Amino acid sequence: MDNHEGSARRAKFLLAGLAVLVVGAVSAGGVTAYSLLDDDHSRTPAAGSTATREAKPSGSASDDDSAQMTPERAKKVSLNAPTGQKGGVSTGFPHSPGGAISAVVHFWEEYAWMDDQKARQQLEVVTSPDAAGYIDKQISEVRTLREGAGLPASGGTPAGITFTTTVEAVRMRSLAGDLPRGDVVHIWLSFDRYATTPDKATDDNPVKGDTTDLIVKWQAGAWKITDEANYVKQRTFPVAYDPDSPFAWRDQWIQVRHED
Repeated sequence: MDNHEGSARRAKFLLAGLAVLVVGAVSAGGVTAYSLLDDDHSRTPAAGSTATREAKPSGSASDDDSAQMTPERAKKVSLNAPTGQKGGVSTGFPHSPGGAISAVVHFWEEYAWMDDQKARQQLEVVTSPDAAGYIDKQISEVRTLREGAGLPASGGTPAGITFTTTVEAVRMRSLAGDLPRGDVVHIWLSFDRYATTPDKATDDNPVKGDTTDLIVKWQAGAWKITDEANYVKQRTFPVAYDPDSPFAWRDQWIQVRHED
């Protein structure tokens, strides 16, 4: 959910798949993969670029396993359950790498990206007070997206349409700063988005494998979204997520486990 060219490209791609449905309804640092899966939630992420693995003897079985490991084969990261709700968004995630991931995943899956008023309520809960102007920028994006779909700039989700967002994988990096190591993290999300109506329970043209990123920091006992310049300049860009790609695994993409 950055404010860069990628955001505009994602909006155009999304509208290409949903415009017909919307109009019809209206007229009708990095943290290694292993450390994220550790049961010790007191572990903090390591700052800087992706960690390199120790060299192993050539031709060893562990070399072969590492070369073939993919996000699909690896253990998934489980989400922490929220302990509260406020303003239409889940709250109460722990001060840990898993807690940061859980906060970001829950927010993105709950985010009212087509409803500017509800989106503002959510953002007011989860945005850092240090992110001056961030909320207004995001609401402007929501309204631009609505206008592109032929809707009034301000308003709710078109009646009869339900959108479902599912985060499939995450990539996390710790960012350097004045706070303790691991208290500011940059998380990329790979997600799918579906639209359904009472007359059509499946989406023939869902958004699949889209990406966005968020920077969050631990502040006042919660994970808060921020776009402070000293953190934004540390953003890194991942390789494309593919569940069967060893390159995605080496870049530390990890699948998210959703409880059934």
